Amino acid sequence: MTWDEELDAIGLLCPLPVLKARKRLLAMAEGTVLLMCADDPATIVDVPHFCSEAGHEMISQHSEGAELRFFIRKGGG
Repeated sequence: MTWDEELDAIGLLCPLPVLKARKRLLAMAEGTVLLMCADDPATIVDVPHFCSEAGHEMISQHSEGAELRFFIRKGGG
């Protein structure tokens, strides 16, 4: 999987990972991909919900140990 920008949200607790992702995605071009790394278990629910509500595409999410990796394609909204 390739991505255009990366956001390190390790150590941040809800709602900070989603707030930082929203801010980063606002500055990105439509169709580009953000990789967000987080370790707050709440992001498993929060990030897909955020993508659905904001019009972004959750391409994939998976874990590598305690680290959660989310690939998000910026939507047009």
